[in-house]
Amino acid sequence: MDHKKVAERVIKDVGHDNIIAGAHCATRLRLVLKDDSKVDQKALDNDPDVKGTFKTNGQYQVIIGPGDVNDVYDEFIKITGLKELSTDDLKKVAAEGKKKNPVMDFIKLLSDIFVPIIPALVAGGLLMALNNFLTSPGLFGSKSVVQMAPNIAGLSNMIQVMSAAPFIFMPILVGMSAAKRFGANQFLGAAIGMIMTTPNLGGATKFWDIFGLHVAQTNYQYQVIPVLVSVWVLSILEKRFHKWLPSAVDFTFTPLLSIMITGFLTFVIIGPVFKGISDAITNAIVWLYNTTGAFGMGVFGLTYSAIVTTGLHQSFPAVETQLLAAFAKNPASSGDFIFVTACMANVAQGAATFAVYFLTKNEKMKGLASSSGVSALLGITEPALFGVNLKYKFPFFCALIGSGVAAAFAGAMHVTAAALGSAGFLGFLSIYPKTIPMWIVSVAISFVVAFVLTYVYGKGHLKEEVAEQDVPVNDADDYAEENQKAEKLGKEELSLKDEVIASPVDGTPESLTRVNDQVFSAKLMGDGAAVIPSDGTIYSPVTGTVTIAYETKHAYGIKSDDGAEVLIHIGLDTVNLKGEHFESFVKQGQRVEKGEKLGTVYLDAVKKAGYDTTVMVVITNTANYANVQRITDAGDKHGDNLIAVTAHN
Repeated sequence: MDHKKVAERVIKDVGHDNIIAGAHCATRLRLVLKDDSKVDQKALDNDPDVKGTFKTNGQYQVIIGPGDVNDVYDEFIKITGLKELSTDDLKKVAAEGKKKNPVMDFIKLLSDIFVPIIPALVAGGLLMALNNFLTSPGLFGSKSVVQMAPNIAGLSNMIQVMSAAPFIFMPILVGMSAAKRFGANQFLGAAIGMIMTTPNLGGATKFWDIFGLHVAQTNYQYQVIPVLVSVWVLSILEKRFHKWLPSAVDFTFTPLLSIMITGFLTFVIIGPVFKGISDAITNAIVWLYNTTGAFGMGVFGLTYSAIVTTGLHQSFPAVETQLLAAFAKNPASSGDFIFVTACMANVAQGAATFAVYFLTKNEKMKGLASSSGVSALLGITEPALFGVNLKYKFPFFCALIGSGVAAAFAGAMHVTAAALGSAGFLGFLSIYPKTIPMWIVSVAISFVVAFVLTYVYGKGHLKEEVAEQDVPVNDADDYAEENQKAEKLGKEELSLKDEVIASPVDGTPESLTRVNDQVFSAKLMGDGAAVIPSDGTIYSPVTGTVTIAYETKHAYGIKSDDGAEVLIHIGLDTVNLKGEHFESFVKQGQRVEKGEKLGTVYLDAVKKAGYDTTVMVVITNTANYANVQRITDAGDKHGDNLIAVTAHN
């Protein structure tokens, strides 16, 4: 790669006078621009040295790749004359150009609180669906499975108890998560949730007589909004007491006073007021669903993906938890219809992306469309939305139509969910058992309508734009350079060998598509795997040479002896920490053995600083291999097999 030429092309394509500031991380240039509409997007899409682009948080990001991005950035600074910035400094520049949006800030707040507790609700909901499968008559005849096999009745009862627990004690989960978000002690937040759900509460018909004040002994099981407000009050009190009380008594009296005052306010004011508001909101949503039926679901399906592009969908888990709690309390209620709509929308966007795969002749776009299409069908649509469908526009709108038609059908058939889960092809696991057949039909409608509309329209109207070939080579020198690149690439492919890449860290393996970063989830840097780390020691996954060892110690590049180029990226946006909470034991150019220590990350400190600690393991020369595959039954220890790479014959 000619780093100077790449920098010149990027500057030309985004507009020299359009650049306000620039920084870089381990894989991409991060730019703040005056006007994103002035970017020559087609030129960047067809640049052989640019692996992709996207916009987020006021930044226009250009993906170059590990190792090369440093040198391209150096040339970028020389040409533009701009001041070198860290990514943290760039965030501040981007933030200055953005107007404060209180609505989006509130939605982000809800997302931060509810997303961490979703796994517990998914587990409870799926157990509930399993119990419904065992106890519902009419699935395999007039009798339920339990009636036909009475010896499993005990198992069914046990499953019912386990399924109800996350919803009954939801205030404890919400209290703990909200306390972390509001900056309070998490265990004090959990304690407030426990106080609100303790079995000793006598119910709204019993009262405490406190100096003549009658306070209802209401139990707040299944509730969400009251505990949110209570923990917010707790956080304010705790911070104030930490500030006011001397250190000698702070440890003892801050928790005591915070819990006592918050608990009193909860039962006297916060609980009664916000339980009424919570019940009213839930009843209004259910009434709207019951009243508008198929038409309402159709409109929701028609707009769902558009809502996703704004980020407003991040507030939906707060609503869905209320619907699921009501369903857990009373199975006769409507259940979660938002999840059903999300399934239709995600599948439609995935189908439209696959249609683009069959339309385009651009190999770069084919690779992006195939990977992001699979991701969308599994419930993660951002790579498909921003990387493919919105880029060409018509696939996005064709998918909206497919989603609207399918959601209307699902509404007419009263398809509903009993749990949260993967809102895509695997969503049937969360659907109320009796409605699974109609859910399958709805998903099929969504896929077929979106795919056919996208393919037919694209074939007839935008064939040339979608089928655009790579940028033509104009002069002899560039032509010779491209030939040399192709010849070198062919030799590299022939020298590669099959090998297995180990996990570099103890933890739970995950698909890259689950990573909350478009570059990794869309596999723009290459295929691989992610690991949710349980320990902070990072080990070499291969025997080879360290090609990248950043000063920020958050990423390593290693070329194995068998040819795999492995990027280990520790956390998301952790480059902003500038090496704080990280240690590194290796240098660029150093030989390492498989299992040798590369460095350490202090996970608790990184989490406390507000960063995701997921470790990404990416094969950056994926294109040179016949196949790169995550090993789905990988273990949870470093050194366990994580990724298999297969060379061309």
